[in-house]
Amino acid sequence: MPDKRLNVAIVGCGWVSDWHVRDGLAHLPQAFRILACCDPNEQRRNAFGDRYNIERRVSDIDSILAFEDIDVVAICTPPSTHYSLILQALEAGKHVVCEKPLTESLQLTDRIIEAERHSRGRVMPVFQYRFGDGIAKVRHVIQAGLAGKAFVASVETAKSRGPDYYAAVWRGRFATELGGVLLTQSIHNHDLLLWLLGSVNSVSCAKTTRVNPIEVEDCAVAGLTFADGSLASLTATLGSARQLVRFRLCFENVTFEREAFDESSSSPGDEPWTVIPRNRDLAAQITAKMDEVPTARRGFARQYELFYHALGTDSALPVTLADARRSLELVTAMFQSAETGRAESLPIGPGHPKYDGWAPQPSR
Repeated sequence: MPDKRLNVAIVGCGWVSDWHVRDGLAHLPQAFRILACCDPNEQRRNAFGDRYNIERRVSDIDSILAFEDIDVVAICTPPSTHYSLILQALEAGKHVVCEKPLTESLQLTDRIIEAERHSRGRVMPVFQYRFGDGIAKVRHVIQAGLAGKAFVASVETAKSRGPDYYAAVWRGRFATELGGVLLTQSIHNHDLLLWLLGSVNSVSCAKTTRVNPIEVEDCAVAGLTFADGSLASLTATLGSARQLVRFRLCFENVTFEREAFDESSSSPGDEPWTVIPRNRDLAAQITAKMDEVPTARRGFARQYELFYHALGTDSALPVTLADARRSLELVTAMFQSAETGRAESLPIGPGHPKYDGWAPQPSR
């Protein structure tokens, strides 16, 4: 473990930054200290600083990076700003925690991966849904081989977003939000699916905009084929009358289910997951395996806790740039499939039509 607290600067003082502090860093006072915050909006910056007793309040990233005692830069700004902020922080030798989506293309993600190799700093993308007792137990059973062969899975992301949400000028536009429901809401749940089932070989997708008058997609469906031959269906909308996230994972020996409504739809990794074993003997084995998983912090607090441990032991981060790339590779494939009407194969590298970005090109 590090022999001292790590000093953190929060970049971007909107509502996401409150999650990082209130639900994350505030639970780990022995590990982290927030020394500075940054936002070009003076009123927002000062309100945030007042809420969390942050003395240093600046308007630009250069001022943050000039502080030699800052160890970690937590980027909580709109998505289109992430790439340049990450590179500047790495060039200054700072560690980085960055909100999703990491960047607007696989090309820029690969550049960040390369930049990290040459920096003292390390980059941790944020996928806080992974950190809950329920999903930890399910993954432990799968990785132990007790679940057996995967058959099919389904993931539903049914959220509600209306005009008030899009009052923020950067939302709903490809240039600033980078995408809609596939980039901002369902990306967390799709990351959980990939985390549980592994690599995807092919994707078929249809997407549209039906709920709000915005540029980006707010409804989508997709079918996935995984490397092991199992199948999955994804549905996502921002037009649900009630917010819901639903998982159903059917394996040879067990089925796992999770329904999370309303506020809990933002933390599907938490308990309770329903576990339906094939028989009593399997039930006993699966229960014993789940009991091996200790109770831990959840969400942002757990991800930051594991981040601190990884930096101190020079071990793997709890979420890596490779994880973020895999997530954006799925997004890239979904956009390409929706555009062509054909299944899209993975992996995706240089030379792919959307390697340098999935946003539709403006008509000439």
